[in-house]
Amino acid sequence: MTEIVTGIHYVDGSNANCYLIEQDDGSLTLVDAGMQPDGKKVIEYATKTMKKQPSDLKTIVLTHCHVDHVRGAAAVKAATGAKVEAHQAEADYISGVTQYPRPGGATGVLFGLISPFFNSKPVQVDVRLAQGDPVGGFSVVHTPGHTPGSIALHDPKSRVLFVGDTARYIKGKLVGPPPHFTPDMKAAKASLARLSALDFEVLLSGHGDPLRSKDAPKMVKDLSEKL
Repeated sequence: MTEIVTGIHYVDGSNANCYLIEQDDGSLTLVDAGMQPDGKKVIEYATKTMKKQPSDLKTIVLTHCHVDHVRGAAAVKAATGAKVEAHQAEADYISGVTQYPRPGGATGVLFGLISPFFNSKPVQVDVRLAQGDPVGGFSVVHTPGHTPGSIALHDPKSRVLFVGDTARYIKGKLVGPPPHFTPDMKAAKASLARLSALDFEVLLSGHGDPLRSKDAPKMVKDLSEKL
């Protein structure tokens, strides 16, 4: 748990990364809510490390609907009163209106066996996002593939790009989304190509480490061509 760049803090979400963005007015935006059902790590980091009040957390933006990114959202929302924002294609999954389809094959069987132990409490999505919408000083980039409504968040001023699970920087290597949990790899490849056209040098993903490089867009482009 640390400040990655000025105003952007990493919080261990238990099996997935969470990020707190401090806005110019002192309020906070949370990018992904992690696996912890009580959201304790996020709330404690905001209050104890950042010296904020729970009510300072105004927005929870979810990059996609997978349980390791959304499970803490209901508890954090209840504790802070924050609005939950997600892409319009994911909103009904997160709200519990529709069940997200299981992966196929052996992965789907395993998913079915363990899912009762990792259920995510539905949480109402207050704002349904679309391409280009503003969120906490960033712009939404729709990146379907890993899930239908996966999003990235881009700020050309700070040159920071949040990518969810569309790309991951793990042990010094940039990799794509996990194939077993990515139903449309062709769309994921196109999403990576779209991201490579953006101006950024800090890439923050849902798993792994921060990627800091002036060559980050080229690295994403090369990855898209390999998938």
